[in-house]
Amino acid sequence: MLKSFKYRVYPTKKQARLLNDQLEECRWLYNHLLEERKNAWEKEKKSLNYHSQAVSIPKLKKERPGLTSVHSQALQNVAVRVDLAYKAFFRRVKAKEKRPGHPRFKGYNRYDSMTFPQVPNGCSIESVRLVVSKVGHIKIVMHRRLRGTPKTATIRRSSTGKWYVCFTCEVEPKRLRPNKKAVGIDVGLHSFATLSTGETIPAPKFFRKEERSLRRVQRKLSKAKKSPLERKLRHRIVARTHERIAFKREDFTHQQSWKIVKTFGIVAVEDLEVNRMNHNHCLAKSIQDAAWSSFFRMLSYKAAEAGRMFVRVNPAYTSQDCSNCGHRHPMPLSERAYLFSVLKYAILKAS
Repeated sequence: MLKSFKYRVYPTKKQARLLNDQLEECRWLYNHLLEERKNAWEKEKKSLNYHSQAVSIPKLKKERPGLTSVHSQALQNVAVRVDLAYKAFFRRVKAKEKRPGHPRFKGYNRYDSMTFPQVPNGCSIESVRLVVSKVGHIKIVMHRRLRGTPKTATIRRSSTGKWYVCFTCEVEPKRLRPNKKAVGIDVGLHSFATLSTGETIPAPKFFRKEERSLRRVQRKLSKAKKSPLERKLRHRIVARTHERIAFKREDFTHQQSWKIVKTFGIVAVEDLEVNRMNHNHCLAKSIQDAAWSSFFRMLSYKAAEAGRMFVRVNPAYTSQDCSNCGHRHPMPLSERAYLFSVLKYAILKAS
C-alpha cells in the first residue's frame, strides 16, 4: 500500500530563491500548455493530449532558458497536471453539471508545488538532508523515519512561506491484532461524533474559537496602506491564523481517528454528501469547521492499514429506525431516542 510522509524543510535564502524560481518556471509552463490547448481547440477544433504536449517541452527549453533550471521529470509532471485538469473538466461536462469549471490559468499564489515522479531522480534524502536537483542539500526535520520504498516526492510552499516535502512510499501495512468489536459513528455539530457505545466526542470548534483573532488581523489588513510590503506582511499574518486553525483541526482528526481504529474492528459511518450539505448557508461554516470529510478519509486509510473493516452506510432514516426491532418512528433531528441503526447495518454487511 501507499503511504505519505510529510516533513518540514528549512532552505537557506539562496535555496528558497532557487525553489521559488523553479516554481515560477513550472507555473509559466502550466499556463503555456493550458493556453496551447485552449487555442488549438478554438482555432483548429483540435484536442491535444499529454504526449503531444510533453514532447514539446525540449523545444520550449530553447525558447525559454529558465526551464533548464528545473528537473526534466518535474516539467513532465506539469503536463500531467494539465492533462488531469482537462480530464476532470470533461468528466464534469459528461455528468452535465451546471458549472463544469474550465481549467484556469494559475496566479503566483495558485501554483505552489512541484512533483518528482520517480524518486530518487531529482529529489532524495541523503544523511538527513533533502537533495533537490539544481538546488542542493537542504536541511530537513525528519520527525519520523521514512518507511518503505519512496515512489514520488512533492515539494510545496505554504501560504505563509514555509516549505514542506511529501514522500509517497510503498510500504507493508502494519496490521493490528484481530478485533471483533463494532461501532457506528454519527457525526454532528453539537458533538463532533457520537458512538453507538454511548461515548461522545466533544466538538472542538477551532474556527469558532479563533474567529475573534481572525477578525482582528483581517481588519488590520483592510486598513493597511497600499504599500506592497505592508500588505504582504498583513496577508501573511492572516494566512498564519488560518494555518494555525488547520494544524489544530488536522491534529485532532488524526488522534480521534487512530483512537477509534485501534479500539474497534468494524467501523461504520454515514455516507454523507458533505459538499451538498455546505449549500445550507446557515450551517456551512459549522460543517466546514467540523471537517467530517477529513475525519472519514483518515478513518478509511487508517483502517485499511490496520486491517480493520470500514463501512459507509446510507444515511437515510438512520436516526429514525430502531437498531433492535427495525421499527421506524419519525422524529426531528433535535431528538435522539433510538440506538444507532448504523451499527446493525455494518454488522449485516460484514457478515
